[in-house]
Amino acid sequence: MFPYLYVKSYVMQKIPVYFMPGLAASPKIFENIKLPEDQFECFYLEWLLPEKDEPLANYIKRLCDNVRHQDPVLIGVSFGGVIVQEMAKVIRARKVIIISSVRCNAEFPRRMRFAKAIAAYRFFPTTMMQKVDWLAKFAKGNSIIARRLKLYELYLSVRDKKYLDWAFKTIILWDRTEPEPEVIHIHGDADEVFPAKYLKNYIPVKGGKHVMIIDRAKWLNEHLPELILK
Repeated sequence: MFPYLYVKSYVMQKIPVYFMPGLAASPKIFENIKLPEDQFECFYLEWLLPEKDEPLANYIKRLCDNVRHQDPVLIGVSFGGVIVQEMAKVIRARKVIIISSVRCNAEFPRRMRFAKAIAAYRFFPTTMMQKVDWLAKFAKGNSIIARRLKLYELYLSVRDKKYLDWAFKTIILWDRTEPEPEVIHIHGDADEVFPAKYLKNYIPVKGGKHVMIIDRAKWLNEHLPELILK
């Protein structure tokens, strides 16, 4: 009698990828990012309203409660890039990828360092961001200001003043002084918020600006899978 041959079939488990949007932005900014569905499962984190005078570490712990998988990939844009780096202190991450962001406060442009020195975050006109819908109605034509206001109107969903005040203060006072070497940093060489000349060890995207998560989605779709699996 021949012994039975038992063959185990393995179903490849999809890699969970959590996306964190930029300051005040909604997950809608990732609408053009498409990862292969047979390899990755995408989840989209949203901003929580901060508690009164909430420390960043406490905010991060609350945000991590929304991560339901072990060893996820964390991808953050701009201020969201700061956030996912802090999340990786609390939960173990397979990979941390930041886009249009910085890996430590030494990479801040001079204006942000000056803003910290004079505590300028106390005077930032966050009420103007609350009125972006109203301002966009008066932005005519195809000027840079008009295009930017339309983008803000479309993608910035968190208009709560308490959140905006907290967010600007938090990023200005971010205390990470040394970059984490394993963080993968993708950055446009034409980024106007975090100029590339202040950065080290990043993957450049030619012509990419601070909103390249939207207008350089093709490049990201081509390269993110490889960067995650590498």
